[in-house]
Amino acid sequence: MRDKRARGAAVPPKTKRCERPARRRGGFTFYGPVVPSPVDARLAELATRYALPTGAADRLATLLDLVANEPASITSVRDPREGVDVHVADSLVALELDVVRGADRIADLGSGAGFPGLVLAVALPDAQVALVESVTRKCAFLERAVRALELSNVAVVPTRAESWRDGLDMHGLVTARALSPLGVVLEYAAPLLAPGGALVAWKGRLDTDEVADATAAAEVLGMSMPERHPVEPFATAGERFLYLSSKVRATPPMFPRREGMARKRPLRGSS
Repeated sequence: MRDKRARGAAVPPKTKRCERPARRRGGFTFYGPVVPSPVDARLAELATRYALPTGAADRLATLLDLVANEPASITSVRDPREGVDVHVADSLVALELDVVRGADRIADLGSGAGFPGLVLAVALPDAQVALVESVTRKCAFLERAVRALELSNVAVVPTRAESWRDGLDMHGLVTARALSPLGVVLEYAAPLLAPGGALVAWKGRLDTDEVADATAAAEVLGMSMPERHPVEPFATAGERFLYLSSKVRATPPMFPRREGMARKRPLRGSS
């Protein structure tokens, strides 16, 4: 077939396919989805709202990138556009409590994908944060995230809370988000808390049985009756509460019980 283009006519250059460049953060290269700009804007809002340190928003964007690109199952919410509220804003809302703002040694139980533990470590660089997680794949993710975020104030503790003997009576704050019934969380937390330390648990509205069980557990464990603090981490959060309980007496020596007993035979106040 004859070339119909006139001789000597300029041949237009081939259009190059535009490819998204790889991104590097904290020594890691990301080839997957980029954190969308609305997410960056929301992170900037949160940084202002909670007076986060310089560079915190970028670190939190990196964490959302890591979650989005993690092949293992660590959380059901992976899209940064959802995660910026469901994970990050929900974690940061605890900074509204003075006991969290002033914490110097934090143990985050069942850390999973790092919420709230890694977020609080970014927000509170002077606090030492232990991420207590027993699932191996989640521990591996947390270790990678700590390196990517370049956090020097975080340690990953690959064990169950009941088995962490080195953590007993050491912490000013224990956090737990969507972990277990409140009475069970109190039993996990009390032995790890120093005298005067506090548990902060993220929960929805509790039914009467869970309230009764938590009240009974607190009495046995030397903890104050949990106080409910309503919070609004984001507009569509629904009913969201932080439950605060302080260690007012020494934990009885029978605690912590052996692994699994807090769930199998919980301390009960309900019939």
